Amino acid sequence: MTSTNWVDLSRDPETGIESLRAHFEGHAYDPHWHDTYAIGLTEQGVQRFHLGRTRHESTPGKVILLEPGDVHDGHGPTPEGFTYRLLYIDPQWLHQRLGGLFEQRPDHYRMAFQDAMSSDVRLAHAIGTAFDVMHHGDFRITRQAALDTLLERLTCHVQWRRRPRPSPAMPLLAAKTREFLHAHIADDIGMDDVGRALGCDRFRITRAFKAAFGMSPHAYLVQLRLVGARRLLARGETPAEVAAATGFADQSHLGRWFRRAYAMTPAYYRNRCSKLPD
Repeated sequence: MTSTNWVDLSRDPETGIESLRAHFEGHAYDPHWHDTYAIGLTEQGVQRFHLGRTRHESTPGKVILLEPGDVHDGHGPTPEGFTYRLLYIDPQWLHQRLGGLFEQRPDHYRMAFQDAMSSDVRLAHAIGTAFDVMHHGDFRITRQAALDTLLERLTCHVQWRRRPRPSPAMPLLAAKTREFLHAHIADDIGMDDVGRALGCDRFRITRAFKAAFGMSPHAYLVQLRLVGARRLLARGETPAEVAAATGFADQSHLGRWFRRAYAMTPAYYRNRCSKLPD
């Protein structure tokens, strides 16, 4: 991370909501995904990102709404870069709280956003208020009130989709590859291991996986390990312990990938989430 780029992160101990404010110039981050909902807004500059094959550009005041698993990147196309703030919200927490605002919600449905971006001024204000009180640890009742207002405004931008089921649109080969990667998150596997396990040529596996998920099996596995690393670091485990548990060669190996993905060190993330010293 250059001296002109910076990241400020905090975590609310009651809800587990992470609040992040950051500034980047030029390339910000490679394609990646989160296991949380990401709800935020652009403060300054132009924030360009790709979601799937669609390019978006967010300018000051615009709202960004990302679902768990949405593969996206980040770039600042203008010289002054861009500044943004995001709330990372656990899917189960949001599903439970927001679901209570709907009188009828079948259990086999999941919450989804209608669009990845919005110009809703009231929603942008609600996000900004919730971010401020969460990020700076305001009174508990103040944090709850701000979140309630945010959730109420979000009801104008969500829909309920059926939970995903196996579909011909996702080749069985890609689905089985993903299952294999999840089962071997901490193992030092290669594509030849995947090919032997599935009885298929590794080049065909890679093509099928990219078509289904928008990234290679290798990139997906790295993201999977980083998501696991974030969970363990937030619980207070040391970077060395986390590296061993999530398949990285050592603490330095974890650090290189973590900085590349999140523009911060594992130690910084652990400290901001758990309040434990580095």
